[in-house]
Amino acid sequence: MPSDTKSKVGQGVAKALGIKTPYRDPLGAHADPVTRGESMFSVGTIDTYSYIESEPTTAEWFKEICPTGPQVVNYLISLFPFLSWITRYNLTWLFGDLVAGITVGAVVVPQGMAYAKLAELPVQFGLYSSFMGVLIYWFFATSKDITIGPVAVMSTLTGTIVTESKKQIPEIESHIIASCLAIICGAIVCAMGLLRLGFIVDFIPLPAISAFMTGSAINICTGQVKDMLGETADFSTKDATYMVIINTLKHLPSAGIDAAMGVSALAMLYIIRSGCNFGARKFPRQAKIWFFASTLRTVFVILFYTMISAAVNLHRRDNPRFKLLGSVPRGFQHAAVPVVNSTIIKTFANQLPAAVIVLLIEHIAISKSFGRVNNYTIDPSQELVAIGVSNLLGPFLGGYPATGSFSRTAIKSKAGVRTPLAGVITAVVVLLAIYALPAVFFYIPKASLAGVIIHAVGDLITPPNTVYQFWRVSPLDAIIFFAGVIITVFTTIEIGIYCTVSIAAAILLFRIAKARGQFLGRVTIHSVIGDHLVQDDGKYGSSNSPNAPAHDEDKNHRSIFLPINHTDGSNPDIEVQQPYPGIFIYRFSEGFNYPNANHYTDYLVQTIFKHTRRTNPFSYGSPGDRPWNNPGPRKGKAEEDRSHLPTLQAVILDFSSVNNVDVTSVQNLIDVRNQLDLYASPRTVQWHFAHINNRWTKRALAAAGFGFPSPSSGDGFHRWKPIFSVAEIEGNASAAAHAEMMNNQRVQNELKGGDIEEGLKTGERETHGIEVSSDSGSSTQDDKLQRDLKGSKAYLSRRKVAVVQGLNRPFFHIDLSSALQSALANAGEPDPNLNVLDA
Repeated sequence: MPSDTKSKVGQGVAKALGIKTPYRDPLGAHADPVTRGESMFSVGTIDTYSYIESEPTTAEWFKEICPTGPQVVNYLISLFPFLSWITRYNLTWLFGDLVAGITVGAVVVPQGMAYAKLAELPVQFGLYSSFMGVLIYWFFATSKDITIGPVAVMSTLTGTIVTESKKQIPEIESHIIASCLAIICGAIVCAMGLLRLGFIVDFIPLPAISAFMTGSAINICTGQVKDMLGETADFSTKDATYMVIINTLKHLPSAGIDAAMGVSALAMLYIIRSGCNFGARKFPRQAKIWFFASTLRTVFVILFYTMISAAVNLHRRDNPRFKLLGSVPRGFQHAAVPVVNSTIIKTFANQLPAAVIVLLIEHIAISKSFGRVNNYTIDPSQELVAIGVSNLLGPFLGGYPATGSFSRTAIKSKAGVRTPLAGVITAVVVLLAIYALPAVFFYIPKASLAGVIIHAVGDLITPPNTVYQFWRVSPLDAIIFFAGVIITVFTTIEIGIYCTVSIAAAILLFRIAKARGQFLGRVTIHSVIGDHLVQDDGKYGSSNSPNAPAHDEDKNHRSIFLPINHTDGSNPDIEVQQPYPGIFIYRFSEGFNYPNANHYTDYLVQTIFKHTRRTNPFSYGSPGDRPWNNPGPRKGKAEEDRSHLPTLQAVILDFSSVNNVDVTSVQNLIDVRNQLDLYASPRTVQWHFAHINNRWTKRALAAAGFGFPSPSSGDGFHRWKPIFSVAEIEGNASAAAHAEMMNNQRVQNELKGGDIEEGLKTGERETHGIEVSSDSGSSTQDDKLQRDLKGSKAYLSRRKVAVVQGLNRPFFHIDLSSALQSALANAGEPDPNLNVLDA
């Protein structure tokens, strides 16, 4: 459809719906006459060398968000990252992957069986989950280091869910419930990945992740002490952590010979690791050998205690001296289509959010960290696809929920893995264990396996020095950490997850909502190296040179803007000057949206009222004439003398930290503008904006009437029309319209006796380096505008320089200096270095 036809159709629809398309458009031929301040100036005859900034359109917005054909193709290709490197696979990569894959495989077998116990499942299900995780992940991986499989925290959470579900559906086997949980979690996570929602994980801060991992590790360790000591007392290890600790200590006398197998295994694991670390420091040339020795300590300990157990219980299979792992079926005995129905899902639906969060945060945190260490970048959304597909397919062989493992990922990275294909090597090792070693697994002592679990999750506990660094960097983050750990210890892992994430989100919202801007002042600075001033050509000369020309001295300094109250840590001995009496520069510290709009503007208005006086100090004949919110001084007290304070001239807003605005924040600015215009009436307050980084933000502000000169019409105060306001619902009969009329009557009555301020004239106009006119058809003003432009340095040659900002948005400035110069010119005090245009 041709653009002119589209325009006519759009105008017809707008007319039928009563929409004013030129609303607040200063260049529109039919601009709303009711709205004061949209100063009309013509750009129709401006030379073509000038620049008129066009607003972004709805079509552009749709074009930005709608994917193109090539983008769709790239999206489909990105779902299989292995296509970008598999064709270049070589023998060097293969050797590195073989070493790393075999090493991780040797670790994942005992850990997988141990973690299956945490999930309240037979140990073979841990092997099934390990096999499917490492086998599938490499197809979708953007991380070469991650090892997907059973992990301590997810296994513990699965165990809790299985236990609770069994109470409601005791006739269904535990592994069926766990497989159903994996399918549902996998589907949710995979959908998030396909929709490219991986950024959601960024809303969970590191202290929250650290608290979750620490609290979970403490919970898991305390739950395994009972098995490690072989306590025969009947108490649940699924209670709150503090209760498990109390019960474990209370029933210590019931510990048996299992304690010898468990405690000594745990001690041996730590001794071997410490010895290998010492050897690596003592003999750095053999560091790689010491690393592999340390990595295989778990395999060595399990084999060592299995050998002892087999020797002791070889002829006592039915009555062993201590608890054994028992029979493990060979092969994939539980391979089948997972059972997924509403009956099972209902039993754990309320715990799905916690399960999904655990799947996400541990995996993404680990993959990001190892990616940065090894100099590559992961795609969080694609990692969600990998986790999701692994959990969707794993249950077909009997797997339960799996995600990235911290300990196995660290081992894989240190072993020199080269590509994600190392997961296939690990899968082969696990497959051999499933078919070749079940007979050996029978004699593994449960107490030794508990020691392996405690040793594996012990590294997840955040050390005190790291917590101290949290405190040094951000005390609030340290509070998040302690809150998360304490809640997890005294309740459950799920509640700890919810509370930690909620506290982090609450603090984030508090920081945004309570963001406070800063008022800036101007400071003249000199660049100095040692005792010498830096010259423009990069050389430097003596700062005390008496023969330096005056113009050179001027060139060696520049103006910057600092917070007046020195909240940025700048030297408090530096005197920050107010830009000009009645001109305020205000910088937003965060974004400017609906959560913090009121807090920003309340502080802005409060400070302006404190440091200025009304342009028209109303005189009240009697106390009854005064407004309720300004009742005046107490009896016998004189009214405060504010005559020494300046009147309000202009407000300059620094938008350098603002990328987007919304209806609420823009309406807030309109309300404040009305408030300040009433305060400064019959003057009008000028609003200048610097460092606007987004075309849509400019469009939003321009739609609200900002960005244009606003000369006083001389007929009293007129409200800026709101976007939406309850006070304006009745239009011309609204309370706001009535208040405007009453105020103008009072001002006109007081003006009959003369001007409020000397020099304040009814027809006073403002300038910004371009002549403005209230008549859009004035050829005289057009001629003067062209003369001003052609006389400016920015207009001399199109090839050498060009106008930076659009002439149709003269109060949107490139920087604070330009904004201040324009405001000074409007205040009647032009800067001697004032440029007509930014170029």
